[in-house]
Amino acid sequence: MKRSEVFFAASAGLLLLCSGGAALAAANNDPSWPCVQRKVPELSIGQVWNGPDIPEAAKNWDADPKIDDLVGDLAARRNPLDVAQKQVVEFAGSLPKEQLNDKMFMLFQGVFDTLNREREQVISGISRYADKQRDMAEDLRKEASTVDAMRAKPDHDPEELDRLNERLTWETRIFEERVQSLTYVCEVPTIIEQRLYGLSKTIQQSIVKP
Repeated sequence: MKRSEVFFAASAGLLLLCSGGAALAAANNDPSWPCVQRKVPELSIGQVWNGPDIPEAAKNWDADPKIDDLVGDLAARRNPLDVAQKQVVEFAGSLPKEQLNDKMFMLFQGVFDTLNREREQVISGISRYADKQRDMAEDLRKEASTVDAMRAKPDHDPEELDRLNERLTWETRIFEERVQSLTYVCEVPTIIEQRLYGLSKTIQQSIVKP
């Protein structure tokens, strides 16, 4: 099999992932979005919070050093969710009753702002990554055509053909590894959503209802 045929056989399905596909594009309303997961650029508080209305003052959560530090710990994905939830419970237990709700509202707002921003950054990065993949795919198609055209010439230079073949093989391997990485990265927004929902539920359970 020709090297260019190897490229097309190995990459046909991957190129479909990168270019979207009609059904996927329709589902996402964004033909450039490469992930199976639906593209939701940003979350709303109502999607993850079923508790009392969050007061306006909660937006100043980063003015409280303890809450600011705790938000950083809770948002860090290296911190297991169950450990983070225990931190929420411990923090709530350390607060005077008259401060509990206000502080927990601030904590939720901080977690929401931080994880929602992180998720937006990941989505933006996925889009840029996919754009680069489409450019790489187009370059590989051109290189494969060049290799086939050279091979078809009776007087082609064997050394030059070998050099182009080797480069095409190497660049195709890089392309495929990037597609595999993209598959994993596409899961990250959902992982962030799940973390945000889990933390929101724990915070909400700490709220004292009037």
